Amino acid sequence: MTQADAAERRRWWLPAALSVLLIAAALAGLAVLGGHSLPDRVGPPVEELSVETTRFTSGEIELTVRNTGPDPVSIGQVFVNDVYVDFAGAEDPIRRLESETLLLKYPWQDGQPYTVSMLTSTGVVIEHAIALAVATPEPTLSFFALMALLGTYVGILPVVLGMMLLPVMRQAGESMVRLLLAFTVGLLLFLTVDGISEGLEIGGMSGGAFGGAELVILGAVVAFLILTAVDRYLRDRHPGGATGVRLAAMVAVGIGLHNFGEGLAIGSAYAIGELALGASLVVGFALHNTTEGIAIVAPLTRRASRPPLWILGVLGLAAGAPAIVGAVVGATVNNAELSALLLGVGVGAIVQVIVQLAPSLAGSARGKVGGTVVLAILGGVVVMYGTGLLVPA
Repeated sequence: MTQADAAERRRWWLPAALSVLLIAAALAGLAVLGGHSLPDRVGPPVEELSVETTRFTSGEIELTVRNTGPDPVSIGQVFVNDVYVDFAGAEDPIRRLESETLLLKYPWQDGQPYTVSMLTSTGVVIEHAIALAVATPEPTLSFFALMALLGTYVGILPVVLGMMLLPVMRQAGESMVRLLLAFTVGLLLFLTVDGISEGLEIGGMSGGAFGGAELVILGAVVAFLILTAVDRYLRDRHPGGATGVRLAAMVAVGIGLHNFGEGLAIGSAYAIGELALGASLVVGFALHNTTEGIAIVAPLTRRASRPPLWILGVLGLAAGAPAIVGAVVGATVNNAELSALLLGVGVGAIVQVIVQLAPSLAGSARGKVGGTVVLAILGGVVVMYGTGLLVPA
């Protein structure tokens, strides 16, 4: 960097820093003086509580509650199915955005529904419905082994099976390669819609203290921008366009983030007893996720892209292994807001991959996309949708 460039940068940073300091000082003054100049609010306090997690142990129900309203909340009494119960925790008022753990002494029964009613000090009743009471799994060695087995079944093995078709796909000509990439885009489009749908559904179940559906959008935008910046950095270091290995890596990362969200759903369903373990689960996910393996190796079908076997192994792990981590996190944490954010991250990653693959779909004739390419995209969507119907979770 020349002295002129350094001087120019200093001239730019000095007014920017002064502007930020001025804005910060103005906001601080507004916070201090503005609140005292406004009149006190009339009427009763606004009390809102959200139950973030529920754990069932022998003779006890453990609730993690968060204050999502503007005023502190003091819990005076707790009822389960209209029966008064002793509880421990939340001795002091819960302030805005703070969380507390309530331990309820109650002989709950497996498989029964319950309604927990929390009576505040001002007489407001806040209810939390539990559709099904199931003992919360303890994080033992056997539990982690089961989650790892589930993640392997639904993540790693199906992806590897799909990737094994690479030698057959390499025998295809250039036009067939383009159709395979279009088919991959169709698969990823379905995963995008599926991720958005799951994220919005999970976000709607959150308490809203830190956002619900907004977290899906935030995660998607942040992931898309970060991956775009990484791709631009790699292009600057290695000009000449995206290589097949780089595209395959981007596809694997995007699918891996989606499979992490899939693992979250599996772990959460297992934790609350809504997951039917069995052959239908394994076969359904195997058929559904095998197409993801095809999507990963599609950019490697050109003759110039012949990576060594260990790179293919890394790509398979990058796409499938996050399902194991997601299953463990989903069964132990079970936080709707975290799940919504991570599902949004997966959506943003997949959209960035679609942007990377889109230029490869155009033929040589003026960069137009042919009708067969459009049909291949539609075929990818239909195949992913059809195999998704076989997933019982």
